[in-house]
Amino acid sequence: MLPVLVIRPEPGNAATVAAARALGLDARGYPLFDMAPAPWTVPDPAPYRALLAGSANVFRLGGEGLARLRRLPVHAVGAVTADAARAAGFAVGAIGEGGLQPMVSALPPGRYLRLAGEKRVPLALPAGVEVDDIVVYAAAGLPMPPALVSALAGPAVVLLHSGEAAAHFAAESARLGVSRNVIALACLAPRIGQMAGDGWQHVEIAETRSDQAVLALAVQMCKKVSPRGH
Repeated sequence: MLPVLVIRPEPGNAATVAAARALGLDARGYPLFDMAPAPWTVPDPAPYRALLAGSANVFRLGGEGLARLRRLPVHAVGAVTADAARAAGFAVGAIGEGGLQPMVSALPPGRYLRLAGEKRVPLALPAGVEVDDIVVYAAAGLPMPPALVSALAGPAVVLLHSGEAAAHFAAESARLGVSRNVIALACLAPRIGQMAGDGWQHVEIAETRSDQAVLALAVQMCKKVSPRGH
């Protein structure tokens, strides 16, 4: 059975591996990032209409300062982020699909607060919309472990959940001489596939921005990856 390799950080890694195995996939977890809180100063929430959140890590790692912002409704990038916001005591005003940009493009005029990671997607703001960014967590890329290098020696499907993960995976693959022509990438969004670069046997994008959609894509991709490469 073709291995399906999960490189996202914990706690998402274990959850994705478990869900993949429930689908009958040979899923293996190799987190390539450590996630840690970043120091930040909580602003006065009064000027803001809402809080923008592009990752559940905002609520997992934001710390005690989040409590002072609970009066703001959350515009969450997806269902997982919305669930994390609710668990942290926030009301969810909107749930997007396909990334934060489409949601931002539809915002009514006003000032918004975006809590994010150190590396974040730049946003194109519509007229009348202001967004203040505050970094509340950071991700540190880890070296690819020998077990993952061995798993990449033959055909495999790699799940990519963020652009930063795609770029880091591509850089580590280049550093260690991984042959891209037998590796397929199942990506959560188009930007992720772009950041992975060229040369992979297949790069495909999930129909919706959800873990379930990425796993459904992986099931299909496992049937068509060739051991002979391109």
